[in-house]
Amino acid sequence: MTFRPAVADQRFVLEHVVQIDQLAATARFAAASPDVVDAVLEGVGQFAAGEWAPLNREGDTVGATWTPDGVHMPASFIKAYHDYVEGGWGTIGVPEDWGGQGLPFAIQTAVLDTLGSANMGFALCPTLTVGAIEALIHHGTPEQQATYLPQLATGAWTGTMNLTEPQAGSDVGALRATATPLGDGKWSIKGTKIFISFGDHDMADNIVHLVLARTPDSPPGTRGISLFLVPKFRLNDDGTPGAFNDVRVVSIEHKMGLHASPTCVLSFGDHDDCVGELIGPEHGGMRAMFTMMNNARLNVGLQGVQVAEGATQKAVGYALERVQGARAGAPSRIVEHPDVRRMLLRMTAQTQAARALVYYAAGQVDRAGLGDAAARNRLEIVTPLAKAHGTDIGNEVASIGVQVHGGMGFVEETGAAQYFRDARITPIYEGTNGIQAADLVGRKLALDNGGAFAALIGDIRAEAQHADLIALTDTVEAIGRRLATADADDKLAASYPFLTMLSVATCGWLMERQGRLATGDDPAQAVKRAAVRFYLDQIVPEALGLRAAATASAEVLYAVPAEAFAA
Repeated sequence: MTFRPAVADQRFVLEHVVQIDQLAATARFAAASPDVVDAVLEGVGQFAAGEWAPLNREGDTVGATWTPDGVHMPASFIKAYHDYVEGGWGTIGVPEDWGGQGLPFAIQTAVLDTLGSANMGFALCPTLTVGAIEALIHHGTPEQQATYLPQLATGAWTGTMNLTEPQAGSDVGALRATATPLGDGKWSIKGTKIFISFGDHDMADNIVHLVLARTPDSPPGTRGISLFLVPKFRLNDDGTPGAFNDVRVVSIEHKMGLHASPTCVLSFGDHDDCVGELIGPEHGGMRAMFTMMNNARLNVGLQGVQVAEGATQKAVGYALERVQGARAGAPSRIVEHPDVRRMLLRMTAQTQAARALVYYAAGQVDRAGLGDAAARNRLEIVTPLAKAHGTDIGNEVASIGVQVHGGMGFVEETGAAQYFRDARITPIYEGTNGIQAADLVGRKLALDNGGAFAALIGDIRAEAQHADLIALTDTVEAIGRRLATADADDKLAASYPFLTMLSVATCGWLMERQGRLATGDDPAQAVKRAAVRFYLDQIVPEALGLRAAATASAEVLYAVPAEAFAA
């Protein structure tokens, strides 16, 4: 299969969903002219197709390797990463003050979309660096920003998030890593972190770890957490990497998929010689963490788009070549069979819907950054949708891709299974999709006294024309009002189907808008119209079928004691 960057759909979504022209009309994003946007989309597409996509299979079969000296990546990855840095692809969304190009986050999202569609595991490295950059922009001191942001912007140094510990998974307040003051403004860091993506590698000159830890006599729970900047190598006076900072990679996980991304167990301060700097105020770690986490959640939702795009392209390529059975009395490629057409069109429609949802959220990031309070509220409510529904779609589409391949999809040599294996982590990390659903019904429905939810429903209703989309919007609005006053167990029991219904309504709104505007004669526009029709006629009605689950009480979930499940 030859990877084809989805430039036509990206451009269409940026124009009609993100409405990039409105952003380019502001002083901050004036550089995002149509010719610049086209140059970025085409350029990163050529780079990804030429250098990152050919390494996707090697990343899965060879991947990262642990040694006592640290993690080593295949030589081909090291070269491809250096070429990424040289090409300036990491600088797209970073402010110009720190060596970036100052383009909208939505354009950076499109760049990561292309890179991850070509090689999702590899693209996790720059994706994590984006989160570290965001944390330093919003919470770092001027000195920290001047020292670290230019290097992180280019990707010469990479960034990580260090939250999880063996005894503290989603319960961040249970972490035990410590930070002890050294008396010179620096802190001695000690503790163990797990599940640290790209926590170690040999592609960059330094790795900047952002680490949550407790200071002495800090309050219990999340109130006592602070955030620290801990480089792998301390810096010399001239800002270059110097002495090793006592951050050791103990092991890397043996995983179901995503083998190109080393998932590390990191030990800080084994020899009491790990030094960090406080980011933001002491005990202000949760606020800084959510800056990283919210950025990461959108980018994980984007991973759903990436894996769906890759799986769809592979399935289409196979269906166009595989001759099996007969249609109209003659041997035919499987793409001619109605059920295969159904699968391919569903994959395409779901991929385009997920892209529209995640890009829409990215556009709200840019508008919120310009001071738009309504966009800030809209971002709050669509972030759990983008993360959870985007990754659900990635898993569904990857699974269908295996089915299109038939028995050969279950055979590793075709590569179809890799997408399925790689996708499976995305509904789990950066806050499970169940946590996203709980966040939606527990906090986001009440945002602005319910005004944020009402505004989203109002915008969908103002444009919706398809009868089933209107019916779904009405149903979601009614269930949302009911959940606002439901007791805690009933609210949480309904949260996941409700999130799916609201996500499909939002996707349906954005897809229907695109369908009205896809009037061209080129193949991409024809596919867009078919995908929109399929989405509205078949996927939206499916979401209506979740009404019973979204209105059921929690009583049946507790109808038997917990131990009975093991009977």
